[in-house]
Amino acid sequence: MSETTTVQIPKKLKNDLDSFKDFEKETYADVITKLMDIARKDEEFELELTNETLEGINEAREDIKKGRVYSSKQIKKELGF
Repeated sequence: MSETTTVQIPKKLKNDLDSFKDFEKETYADVITKLMDIARKDEEFELELTNETLEGINEAREDIKKGRVYSSKQIKKELGF
């Protein structure tokens, strides 16, 4: 039998984990492993982005940091909605 440990998590997080179960008896260890696999795949995908895309992402992050953004309310007003 493998070694295990106990962790405490908020009930909301437990409910969120429940929503990721593929079947009722799936263990939380299986759910967490599945989520970690998804996160790793996302990281691998990010590594495959082109330099142009990465530059655009960095530019957008810089715009956000410097406040060069518009709220949806401002955009609606500008467009007359």
